[in-house]
Amino acid sequence: MPRQTDPRERVHKRPPTMDGVPNVTRADAAAAVRNPLAFIAARWTPEPRTVRRAALAALVMAVVIVVTGGAVRLTGSGLGCPTWPKCTDDSLTTTSEMGFHGVIEFGNRLLTYVLCAAVGWAIIAARSQKPYRRELTRLGWLQFWVVMGNAILGGIVVLVGLNPYTVAAHFLLSTALIAVATVMWQRTGEGDAAPRPLVGKAVQQLVWVLVAVSVLLIAAGTVVTGAGPHAGDSSDVPRMPLDWETVSKLHAVLAWIVVTLTFALWFVLKAVDAPRGPLARTRDLFLILLAQGVIGYVQYFTDLPEVLVGLHMFGSCLVWIGTVRVLLSLRERPEEAAPELPVQSYDATSVSMAGPK
Repeated sequence: MPRQTDPRERVHKRPPTMDGVPNVTRADAAAAVRNPLAFIAARWTPEPRTVRRAALAALVMAVVIVVTGGAVRLTGSGLGCPTWPKCTDDSLTTTSEMGFHGVIEFGNRLLTYVLCAAVGWAIIAARSQKPYRRELTRLGWLQFWVVMGNAILGGIVVLVGLNPYTVAAHFLLSTALIAVATVMWQRTGEGDAAPRPLVGKAVQQLVWVLVAVSVLLIAAGTVVTGAGPHAGDSSDVPRMPLDWETVSKLHAVLAWIVVTLTFALWFVLKAVDAPRGPLARTRDLFLILLAQGVIGYVQYFTDLPEVLVGLHMFGSCLVWIGTVRVLLSLRERPEEAAPELPVQSYDATSVSMAGPK
């Protein structure tokens, strides 16, 4: 016989609820679709360290994609996926018949999505920070568009059979991405007041010369690669019609000029009693250059072993980051109260999801 329920129990009992879980209304969903970044920013304020970590993650992934791209080249896997955007004409992913080279090339393509996720996280964190920092958000979006452009250029590299000039452009655009990511990371630790120089005009000019020669050094490195033995694939890949030995010597000369300029900059900063920031960044760059020079000479005299070439590519990223940080250390930007971005109003019936009106 079924148990009789007391009518009073039915009055006082309530169906179970999930406390703390907001109801998402149709208006909330529409607002999120119209402007997802504004929707998130209205409901979340990240800590400054969260924004800085997001910017650092984007920088780290920019370096990782360069190093893994070098691994594709050094293992001869540049045409492991012979077409683009698919891996083969019939498959989006690599197949077992393509073997090791297909896995390497397709794996590098997948890392592009990880890079996009890291850049997207940096954009969301910067956009949600309070007070709103427009320049920081723009730096994030600039990274996004550089990544998109470089992804398309990477596809062109495959479609033209690893033409060395397109490969060089692909690497240089990655270098530009590292520069933007470094600037964004640096800006997360600064204020938004007008920049105030910490050194004199002559020192600033010396640093700009250092930056210019560093760009030439990196560009010469791409020429060394384009004319050197690591073509990127075991097939008949075109090479730059230049004498590899001569280009390598030019690259070494430029490296010594960069080292000399860095040491001269450190000496001048010491002489003028510059603040600790520029001195520390210049010292860091000098040490990176010394380590990079050792790797460069060892790889040259040992017939370019793949591991050392990969380390040299990683070192070139560190040299470029160090150079950009030296440039940014020449000024300071104190904190300044930035205007709040007006919060967009949404028609939503849910109090917990509607946000401030």
